Amino acid sequence: MSVIVVTGTGTGVGKTIVTSAIAALAKADGRRVAVLKAAQAGLNEDGTGDVDTVRRLAGDVTTRELVRYIDPLAPETAARRSGMPTIGPADIALAASRLDEEHDTVIVEGAGGLLVRFDSNGSTIADAAWAMGVPVLVVAQAGLGTLNATALTAEALLRRGIESLGVVVGSWPDEPDLAARCNLEDLPVAAGAPLLGALPQGAGTLDPQRFLEVARAGLSPWFGGDFDPEQFAMTYKSS
Repeated sequence: MSVIVVTGTGTGVGKTIVTSAIAALAKADGRRVAVLKAAQAGLNEDGTGDVDTVRRLAGDVTTRELVRYIDPLAPETAARRSGMPTIGPADIALAASRLDEEHDTVIVEGAGGLLVRFDSNGSTIADAAWAMGVPVLVVAQAGLGTLNATALTAEALLRRGIESLGVVVGSWPDEPDLAARCNLEDLPVAAGAPLLGALPQGAGTLDPQRFLEVARAGLSPWFGGDFDPEQFAMTYKSS
């Protein structure tokens, strides 16, 4: 399967923007791209969801959303409150497998962090990744507090026998503070995996052409970009 799972160290860290950037680069490379949102919990101010953001930024890619809950809560909680059905790892794996049959790249985006509950059995996006046997990309915040959250996520992946591709900073600030600058060196240590990118703050507001340029500059060659973690860290190296 040509599938990866994108998770975060928590909610609001930039998973959807990173997912869109990976999709945009893959599409620009001529690949058939699909993005699967396992569970949409909560909507943007304009009533749209994450797959709508992906289409706006990445262009004509296949998107699928398995379930949409109005409340911005953990999927299992949102399902319980709304009376809607939950989804589990088997549902996610089946949908990803079907998309994989007709696409070159399939990106599965989780909801919130790695261990957020999807159903009453306590199933998570980590269980879906394990069931599919695919690697996970971790999206993290830039600043203070991110190292602990990243290390915990990495440890959870390791304990479950799931490959971690690396870590991407989902929103790199225009004026990074000392903690953010130091984290460029410390995040790969906490993640036990390489720093594979850093997308600038506000990237989600750009038009598709400019977003593609930002995605190329902000993501590793692993995804078709030009991001060099050592050069990036040197640019912001603290004294």
